[in-house]
Amino acid sequence: MASGLHFSHALLPCGWQRDVRLTIADGRIARVDTGVPPAPADDRHAIGLPGLGNLHSHAFQRGMAGLAERRGSGDDSFWTWREVMYRFLERMGPDDLVAIAALAYAEMLETGFTRVGEFHYLHHDPAGHAYANPAQMAAAIADAAAQTGIGLTLLPVFYAHGGFGGAEANAGQRRFLNSLDSFAHLRDHAATALTALPDAVLGLAPHSLRAATPAELSALAAMAGPAPIHIHIAEQTREVDDCLAWSGARPVEWLLNHAEVDARWCLVHATHMTPAETKALARSGAVAGLCPITEANLGDGLFPALDFAAAGGSRGVGSDSNVMIDASEELRLYEYGQRLAHRGRNMLAAAPGQSTGAALFAASVAGGATALGVPGGIAVGNSADLISLNADHPALIARDGDAWIDGWIFAAGRSGVDCVWRHGVRVVSQGRHHARDKIVARYCTTLSRLLE
Repeated sequence: MASGLHFSHALLPCGWQRDVRLTIADGRIARVDTGVPPAPADDRHAIGLPGLGNLHSHAFQRGMAGLAERRGSGDDSFWTWREVMYRFLERMGPDDLVAIAALAYAEMLETGFTRVGEFHYLHHDPAGHAYANPAQMAAAIADAAAQTGIGLTLLPVFYAHGGFGGAEANAGQRRFLNSLDSFAHLRDHAATALTALPDAVLGLAPHSLRAATPAELSALAAMAGPAPIHIHIAEQTREVDDCLAWSGARPVEWLLNHAEVDARWCLVHATHMTPAETKALARSGAVAGLCPITEANLGDGLFPALDFAAAGGSRGVGSDSNVMIDASEELRLYEYGQRLAHRGRNMLAAAPGQSTGAALFAASVAGGATALGVPGGIAVGNSADLISLNADHPALIARDGDAWIDGWIFAAGRSGVDCVWRHGVRVVSQGRHHARDKIVARYCTTLSRLLE
């Protein structure tokens, strides 16, 4: 049965339009009318935006947010943080993962993320053995997505080695490891786990060049076919140094020279690139997956955003470690990092006089959709994944058009989001997920037990 949703103003692919009425049927946008009054039964709102894709998440890490903020005896970095992460997941089972992921996904929806790319590598039991259903933990992710309503692009991760050149994995990685055969088996079972979700996408993810050999990487690309392929790359300088020692090439350089990298690919972080690598990545059509909050938390460094944008590169944002989940903060910090690095303002605006917030948002809607394997934007045939902003928020008063997006990203933050619809269903009202209380209670019980 079709329903109507009316916005006084909405951002369509052609720009801002007044009096926009959406007809929604079976979770998708069946019709878009502009300049029309609402029908009597329509759900009415002021400011409508397309939902944003979160192209990189490790949902289980939501449970360790704030647990790695004590300085160690030596240099503190991603590599010391990783040891805390290994310890945190030692006791986690499928039911625990459901509880933790559900809170992460509810928080994503509350801030305007309507689909998540779950870079899922926690496959096995605490001893490193496969569950009877090898995709038991992937099924937990699907369960959390079903409970919250978020769109899911599941990216089962292939992880076989602990370093470049097929180095042996360490004990902390035992829950992640697969051979190509066992991974293909796991991915088949993961596909079954997604059948209950309305529009799930199944891709895959070589964890990194450290975790897959060149032969394995080639086999994984063939296994993926036209589906999304995501990979961590060039996140830390040590990774760059190790890749140079192994191959004589830098990580992004090596990948672009040895794989058919195209729009199926999302290169997550890609923080440390030369100007030549930056231009080559932009030309490839791959999406750069940027996670500014996590990259700042881990001290990774800053992505070469200005050069990448100038070369026409495609990009999107993700919440990665989920230390803080806020779509507007990811976009704001992406811009602010460039302001600090270049000592200027409005670095990523499309042109003089143009809105920085609108440029950040538009690029991330497009890049996120590409990376997650779905069409993006408010258009006929697309999933009805929508955000309404609170027109009465102090940061949005007396503004219109792109100024609403600037007010949301740079001033209001998550409190500027009023309602969120996912596949035509309103799951957030007045900034709160409809199942928040139940989800939080289960999360608190789970964390109390895991951390006791």
